[in-house]
Amino acid sequence: MKPGSFDWIERANIIKDIAHALSYLHHNCVPPIVHRDITSNNILMDEEHKACISDFGIAKSLNPNSSHWSMLAGTHGYMAPELAYIMRVTEKCDVYSFGVVALEVIHGMHPGDLLSALAPSMLVKDILDPRLPLHMGDQVAANRILSVIFIALQCIDANPQSRPTMEQVSQILSSDKSLSISSMIPFHALTLAQLMNAHP
Repeated sequence: MKPGSFDWIERANIIKDIAHALSYLHHNCVPPIVHRDITSNNILMDEEHKACISDFGIAKSLNPNSSHWSMLAGTHGYMAPELAYIMRVTEKCDVYSFGVVALEVIHGMHPGDLLSALAPSMLVKDILDPRLPLHMGDQVAANRILSVIFIALQCIDANPQSRPTMEQVSQILSSDKSLSISSMIPFHALTLAQLMNAHP
């Protein structure tokens, strides 16, 4: 997947497709399946630019009679931080990886340095891929991208219990509701704190 070749609506649709697929694995499969290696390299695109998840080599079924302790597996830069000290596989590990991939699609490259620099005072515009201007006059694209950033930041919360489920993520990204951000705040001045205080 090469995010630089897609416009903002296409990028939002890619992220929504990934969310739908993970929601299906976590909430519609019995037992639930955790992929454990959600990365941009494991997202394939069809001819119509629909995103699909691939490479289930280290996926794990969450059998209710199992403890789900596991050897460390996944790709550095996408793994949930709790796996460094608690090697217990849960759906929230995939949620974190999804958040990283969503930011990667919006940022145009892996957000490694960006993740460590995130702060409430950071400007939303600094997360966007600079190769593709986002004109706030295009309200549909702007709302979709702001929703993606809003949900991605929730997904990468250091506390697994604070992350949404993939079902919640999928529902928010499929909703037509706009985030309630004050029209008094110009986009170029919108901070992450102001975005995260919005409500879908």
